[in-house]
Amino acid sequence: MVDYLEDETCRRFVLPALDRAGWNEDQIAPQYTINAGRIRVTARGHQRDQELRADYALEYEPGLVIGVVEAKRTRKDAQDGIEQAKRYAVKLDVPFAYATNGTMIYEIDLATGMITEVQGFPSPDELWSRYRSAKGVADGLPSELLTAPFDASLRNWDNTPKRPRYYQQVAVNRAVHAIARGDTRILLVLATGTGKTLAAFQIVSKLWHSRWTRGRKPRVLYLADRNILVDQPKDEYFEPVFGEAVYKLGGGEAKHGRNIYFALYQSMDQPGDQEALFKQYDPDYFDLIIVDECHRGSAREDSQWRNILEHFSPATQIGLTATPVSSRDADTYHYFGDPIYEYSLAQGIEDGFLAPYRVRKVRLNVDMTGWRPEPGQRDIYGKELPDDLYGPREYERIIAILERTGEAAQYLTEYLYNADRMGKTIVFCENTDHAGRMMQALHNANRDMVRRYPNYVCRITARDESVGRALLDGFRKVDSDQPVIAVTSRLLSTGVDIPTVRNIVLFRRIASMPEFKQVIGRGTRLFEDAGKLSFDIIDFVEATRLFNDPGFDGIPIRVFRDDTDETGHLIETEAEETEQDAEGEVTSECDDSAPTPDDPRPADQVVDPDQINNIIARGRRYYVKDVPVYVWGDAFYLAEGDGTRLRLVEYRQYVKERVLELHLSPTELRSQWAQAKARGELTEKLGGEYGVSVEELAEQLGRPEADPIDLLIHVAWDAALVTREERARRVRREHRKFLESFGPEAEQILERVLEQYASHGPDELSPQVLRLAPFTEMGSVVELAGRFGGAEDLKQALDQLGQHIYDVA
Repeated sequence: MVDYLEDETCRRFVLPALDRAGWNEDQIAPQYTINAGRIRVTARGHQRDQELRADYALEYEPGLVIGVVEAKRTRKDAQDGIEQAKRYAVKLDVPFAYATNGTMIYEIDLATGMITEVQGFPSPDELWSRYRSAKGVADGLPSELLTAPFDASLRNWDNTPKRPRYYQQVAVNRAVHAIARGDTRILLVLATGTGKTLAAFQIVSKLWHSRWTRGRKPRVLYLADRNILVDQPKDEYFEPVFGEAVYKLGGGEAKHGRNIYFALYQSMDQPGDQEALFKQYDPDYFDLIIVDECHRGSAREDSQWRNILEHFSPATQIGLTATPVSSRDADTYHYFGDPIYEYSLAQGIEDGFLAPYRVRKVRLNVDMTGWRPEPGQRDIYGKELPDDLYGPREYERIIAILERTGEAAQYLTEYLYNADRMGKTIVFCENTDHAGRMMQALHNANRDMVRRYPNYVCRITARDESVGRALLDGFRKVDSDQPVIAVTSRLLSTGVDIPTVRNIVLFRRIASMPEFKQVIGRGTRLFEDAGKLSFDIIDFVEATRLFNDPGFDGIPIRVFRDDTDETGHLIETEAEETEQDAEGEVTSECDDSAPTPDDPRPADQVVDPDQINNIIARGRRYYVKDVPVYVWGDAFYLAEGDGTRLRLVEYRQYVKERVLELHLSPTELRSQWAQAKARGELTEKLGGEYGVSVEELAEQLGRPEADPIDLLIHVAWDAALVTREERARRVRREHRKFLESFGPEAEQILERVLEQYASHGPDELSPQVLRLAPFTEMGSVVELAGRFGGAEDLKQALDQLGQHIYDVA
């Protein structure tokens, strides 16, 4: 038999077989893209894995996939495609997958668990009937409810269509199927940043265009507990498509004659002489109620807001959340039932739809050891300080150590200076007062930036009212430069879509796993047009250790720990163990009397919880200064292997093991490093496969004057270190004939290259640097290359210069 390649197999066999079964070209979607490909951080920035694509998706109606096909070339066994086809089907939530090599076809029926060799593909109507049966949707229900198209009216910021991703389509289809079956309580769990609002919009759109409510359009109520959670979906999703059918309730008076209502719980249940707004509507007035962030507010059975949902009990109610809760006081599952679909942050990162993250843990000395006042010591306002050993649970609630906030602000300023001073950053503080002092400290530490950008640092809290809302609007805009650093307490912890945020700073203790995930979710959104493909978590309070949930949140790319001496100076960098700590069940509410793993004090020295509550009740907080505060250490984690877990080792040891895995001698390493192309390949391999950034190596090892190759060899084989300046001097001394073998003008270029190498490193040995200053002062690239006889001769001269630089240890 002739061995046809995969494309030819598809053209000669697969497509004709589908045609014979009755599938037309509009129902066959070739090279159907499922995900975007995971983003991986490399030494040169970021790179994406290959997209996941099915050879063919079989669509009964546009956007409604009911089967997938994986094709192999004719000489391969058709069974070789079974696992791939099954993977696609599971992802797309379709019951049927097919693997074929053109002559044999295997059907994988996920509904029955059977794999069967079949003679041909089923017809569209046959597969549709089996699909409905597998989904538990009776044949008697109107097809319009199931086959209504996805709405393509919305646009992204760059005017491209806002199309639902595969998991959003799955969530929407499952919700619609559940509604078709008559389910009235539905829960969708989608990680922050994965587009719950778009899913809600598409559900409403499908119901709007179907015959779900015969003879009229459905009446929908969209409920949330914050204005931004109501205004953003109303203004950006529903009004542009449904126009005057959309209305926001408020003012205590019922409004009729519209179809899609938005409301705050608060406005629906305002106390006063007038009857509560929700009671002015009949219980069966709304057909559908969407409850955004349903883990809050109405999640508790005794919640006053639960009365609203119970009043409208005849309506179909859909709960949306990234973080369902289940505790004695609040239980999302008890009211809505088990989720009909879950899509986690880990899945979003794996699919390349969400940004992976790095974690930098920072511990201050007073957090590690606690702080106790001297006998009779008074705060800055003259109040005598109660004699106790205070720790993180009391800081900013009872005791505010001014230097603690100042040191954190200084650390963050230095971090941004080395990373990106215009990288949008959210700093979460304990309370509004703490946020104000943190804003001031950051403002003063960044005076140079504030002079250029007056709103470089701003406090955005509920107390800042209209000014804060205006600043938040600017912070959210993808094309705005200000604010850069937003300091808050809780206001920005949920429901705020800020795709350009690059840093999440945790300076507030968090005792709720849902809240932690909501906070981290502020950074998970991608914005590739601005180069935002990952984000950083800077954790001053050990929140990431307390609430890390790999099954839902994925594994951080890397975390480093920098140990310092008692004066705060860096000693060495080492990795920290990251096996997940089982600290027990964490409730949804903050229990400040409960022990916490970050508290350094013995149990008998912890401040009495009753004393804490009494001080807070009296509105007293003590402010102290002149306390020595410094960074005890910070941590930077490195992910290894397939990224499913972290093996944390001392940094030097980690680098040594990676270098030895290259199976190259020191001489071979230097030889490769000497040539620009080979140097790039080696750098890529170290960064991409092993997570060793040669750009960060000098900083992490505290030797900025050394060449990366010397640092690698020094760490792996304990070889003596030489500086780049020493290597440049040796070339001038021992290879003068080489330099003088070129004309004076060409020799001048090589001398300048040596100077740049000594100052900045091996990147200066590439022909590309001739396009930059100071070489542009000497002429254009073409002119400079001409001094060597042409571009190829220039490249050869630079490679020879590199060989002389690295020819000996």
